[in-house]
Amino acid sequence: MKTTKSLFITFEGIEACGKSTQATLLKSALIQLNHDVILTREPGGTEISEEIRRLLLNPNYKEMTAETELLLYLAARSQHTSELILPALLDNIIVICDRYFDSTIAYQGAARKLDLNIIKRINTFATSGLIPDITFILDIPVEVSIERQKNKRLDRMENENFDFHVRVREGYLNLLKNNDDNMNRFCLIDATQTIEHIHQICNEKIKYMFNL
Repeated sequence: MKTTKSLFITFEGIEACGKSTQATLLKSALIQLNHDVILTREPGGTEISEEIRRLLLNPNYKEMTAETELLLYLAARSQHTSELILPALLDNIIVICDRYFDSTIAYQGAARKLDLNIIKRINTFATSGLIPDITFILDIPVEVSIERQKNKRLDRMENENFDFHVRVREGYLNLLKNNDDNMNRFCLIDATQTIEHIHQICNEKIKYMFNL
């Protein structure tokens, strides 16, 4: 394979923003350039983390507290990072992840209103301090998100009310305002554009920033 250095790419955004589609398209584009690529997701990515995912997204568990939710996400992330992501990066494999710790800041921080300082400290512990090289935030209005999911069976997070998802979106947008040290990491994209155009933006950004 052509890859000579590791690269950690993440996709973020509210429900139905197109993250999974774009992550898959980018993986295919990088493989065509003879790079070694792994595509994974959060919560999930390993057997243990996928089991935790089933708990987290089960729509029957409406009684789950915000604190329990936070700790389960971080448990899944810790296993995912140590078992899959870090070993792959050490092997100079490009890792593309559908969600990572920015989701926790947006969902459990901004939307659930848990203490951001606590979230950031535990996130650092769970990830061994790993930070993505680039994060694409695919932004759509909440109304568009709801319309895209109108014929879908919703999971526990997708089932949250309108205001919750507004706070999630605001949480993502605030990442760009409040993280001056990480401004080069974030790439905000209007995800109401066509799938092909969004993919072109992502692909060109990766090639330009990392000389792939």
